[in-house]
Amino acid sequence: MEKKPLLVVAVGGNAIIREKQRGTQWEQLANIEVCCEGLIELLAMGYRLVITHGNGPQVGNNLLRGKCAHHVLPPMMLDVYGAETQGQLGYMLQRVLNNKLGERGISAKVVTLITQVLVDGQDPAFKNPSKPIGPFYTREEFENMSEGEKANYVEDSGRGYRRVVPSPKPHRVVEYQTIRELVEGGKIVIAVGGGGIPVVKGQDGKYYGVEAVIDKDLAAAVLAREIGADYLLILTNVEGVAINFGKDNMTYIAKMSTTEARQYMKEGHFPPGSMGPKLEAAIDFVEFNGGKAFITSLEKAGLALAGKSGTIVYK
Repeated sequence: MEKKPLLVVAVGGNAIIREKQRGTQWEQLANIEVCCEGLIELLAMGYRLVITHGNGPQVGNNLLRGKCAHHVLPPMMLDVYGAETQGQLGYMLQRVLNNKLGERGISAKVVTLITQVLVDGQDPAFKNPSKPIGPFYTREEFENMSEGEKANYVEDSGRGYRRVVPSPKPHRVVEYQTIRELVEGGKIVIAVGGGGIPVVKGQDGKYYGVEAVIDKDLAAAVLAREIGADYLLILTNVEGVAINFGKDNMTYIAKMSTTEARQYMKEGHFPPGSMGPKLEAAIDFVEFNGGKAFITSLEKAGLALAGKSGTIVYK
């Protein structure tokens, strides 16, 4: 029997905690209910699924908890906070999706895998931390920090001061073979949450966690390559990719080749903090696998895969 096409879906962390929400457990579960309805639609369209997700707001909350409780509980390293949120969000997604599959009489099972992603310990990002994480602090709060603490904070777009950490490029998903085996066994797999737990490999051959954050879309592209996915679907908060975004002459692009995408990036249409990493991930996957990548909103996911919405990136 012919295998169904394999689709890696990258769900943004802001789809789980929406703007202006506090991020309560119940808010997150309500958002995940909506998200899983979209994932069920993709299953109904005949795709096998591997699901990745963001965790930025959740890690930020954990950092804030750690700061508030530092006099009672010892703080954890960032890789541990990443692992915690992989388990937290994976559990919520897994539970809700399993329930919805059961309601529809679909026998597929969902499994969450805590996932490590290998990075290069010599990546230039470690000498130039640039990824803002965690809560915002006022100038007064910033000035009251110790000099050593201040060195890890920057002013972020006029909104306050935030901690910055390295964001090295992902090279390999440590558990990719296990993920591939689970997919071949008919499981829906949730993995590489938040871009995966960043680890380096020491001279002794052992893996060690590092204080860093990996871009979730770049990590999803690496995973899609390694497990031989047919398609990569990157979900964001806009319908598709647009040039001149936010201007009077803004134009959505339905299709673009990797060559065209690189040219648009060179022209500065897609800055690093927004659409840039998503285009980079799409290019990386398409040029390596020869498949197609789609960028759209959760609401338009099914239409995008049918070529009726969003942006398709092809070779």
